[in-house]
Amino acid sequence: MCRLLAYAGPPVFLDRLLIEPRASLISQSLAAREAKTVVNGDGCGIGWYGERPEPGVYRAILPAWSDANLVSLCRQIRAPLFVAHVRSATYGEVSTANCHPFSDGRHLFLHNGQIGGYARLRRQIDALIPDALYPRRRGTSDSEAIFLSALGRGLATDPVGAIAATLAEIEATAARTGEIAPVRFAAIHTDGETLWAYRWASDGPPPSLYWRREGAGVVIASEPCDDAERWTMVSADTVLMISRNGTMRSRAFCPRLADRAAA
Repeated sequence: MCRLLAYAGPPVFLDRLLIEPRASLISQSLAAREAKTVVNGDGCGIGWYGERPEPGVYRAILPAWSDANLVSLCRQIRAPLFVAHVRSATYGEVSTANCHPFSDGRHLFLHNGQIGGYARLRRQIDALIPDALYPRRRGTSDSEAIFLSALGRGLATDPVGAIAATLAEIEATAARTGEIAPVRFAAIHTDGETLWAYRWASDGPPPSLYWRREGAGVVIASEPCDDAERWTMVSADTVLMISRNGTMRSRAFCPRLADRAAA
């Protein structure tokens, strides 16, 4: 499993949350405490929103703990909304194209979890990506397939509905083929104005996801990076919606095929 972190609120330097804390995301790339895989060394990435409409993105295959360029960027970039990810590959080789965050226009997406049995389902899952969007497929991961499929289902206009419809169709695809391995989904999507944080699984407890206040802003992370008493676990089957000014609300999230019609 991977580790991720996101922030929305008044501008802060990235190193304040990604490097300085005792158990920072950079530290988690070498020694995660709440993941099945302790080492998340199969690449890293950050995405941030500055003065231009589209986000800046940095992705690399070096482990985060040894990526001097990543550290330098985090010490220089100050942003009101940013995301970061360290990868432990489940599907897809170690390559820049498979590193998170994935981007399209203003949209960024990063994921911790997996489509169970993806190696057997890959052809059918790829078919969920609309033909017009398939040329944007650069990697081979299940996470990128989820992102592009959601883009084709209205991610830009109804983010929660698009993600729900995508996951419901993935479940239906797995059921048709007899695949019983679960779908596990802790993920972040943002368009630069709002940040959506999802925690869901088809079989029980989803991958871990926490939130806490950071001044007037909000931090979302796979696991606490500092004083654990300040963090709250995101409830299962929930999506948090955080605005760029740090306002947060939540709603139930439980994908069903019927959600497509209701979205």
